[in-house]
Amino acid sequence: MLDKLNRLEEKLRMIEQSLADPSVINDRRNFMKISKEHAEIAPVVEKIRIYKQMCEELEDNKSLLEDSDSDIRELAKEEIVNIEDQIQGIENELKILLLPKDVNDDKNVIFEIRAGTGGDEAALFVADLFRMYSYFAEKKSWKIEVMSSNITGVGGFKEIIFLITGKGAFSELKHESGAHRVQRVPETESQGRIHTSAVTVAVLPEAEEVDVEIDPTELRIDVYRSSGPGGQHVNKTESAVRITHLPTNVVVQCQDEKSQMKNKAKAMKVLLSRLLDKKLTDQKNQISHDRKIQVGSGDRSERIRTYNFPQGRVTDHRIGLTLYKLESIMQGDIQEIIDKLNTHFQTLALSSLN
Repeated sequence: MLDKLNRLEEKLRMIEQSLADPSVINDRRNFMKISKEHAEIAPVVEKIRIYKQMCEELEDNKSLLEDSDSDIRELAKEEIVNIEDQIQGIENELKILLLPKDVNDDKNVIFEIRAGTGGDEAALFVADLFRMYSYFAEKKSWKIEVMSSNITGVGGFKEIIFLITGKGAFSELKHESGAHRVQRVPETESQGRIHTSAVTVAVLPEAEEVDVEIDPTELRIDVYRSSGPGGQHVNKTESAVRITHLPTNVVVQCQDEKSQMKNKAKAMKVLLSRLLDKKLTDQKNQISHDRKIQVGSGDRSERIRTYNFPQGRVTDHRIGLTLYKLESIMQGDIQEIIDKLNTHFQTLALSSLN
């Protein structure tokens, strides 16, 4: 690991020299690219320098173990234990910092939540999860934009697709993909029986045009009249847009806006992200087709979490975490779950390197 740390220090020095080069400063795109790389490496190098300093202090204290003064030897022993603990903690931090970075971590997120088994109750829970993630986004000072929705008559959604814009959104939310199960008594249940329903959540990094190449001749774009809420204007004009990517048969439609152009722009944004997700999933399957660590990498049929309303309990089955604070979680208090999931998957990544 020490060789890798030294290489990073040297790389940072070269980056800092580049950032002072007038030719780089005048090339806006290159300057932004190098600046971003500097922002990623600088915190790691700072931690490296602290690590080296602590190692030097450790050696200095070890030399004091031979001192003729017994008090100094005792103080040195205590300091050695303290420094060794600090070094161990820094080594653990560095191992995580040196993990291969997910290139999508800094991207915005496109969420797709769909009703599964459970009929109207599942559609209502789609709305509940949408509110939960909206509250969480608000706590993080992120922005939300609904891209597409299919509202049911009971106030739920058959599906809702929305964009979350904010720093680190994908890195925090990427492990939310999967089947979310709800256990509760529906309002329409006269005998008080608990029903089990499920919805699926897909978390996609927002794609940029450079991430996915689309040949316009491979797109079929259909326009039609919107249905559902929206007033007479929405129903009388052909403002709804459906885009089909012919090579993959991926279909995206949007009808929430009154403007056909706005619906087309939103649909294209969702299409790009779905194609990027497919591209990344295909790459992962090709690299490790026999591995079944599917959370956050495409397998959305697996049940990942259960929300039990009668017991006020939420359980994440991947990490065996159970919290008895369902009410606050549904109000967006999910940071504890997200932090423990990130720690879990970082640990898996570290163990795979050993």
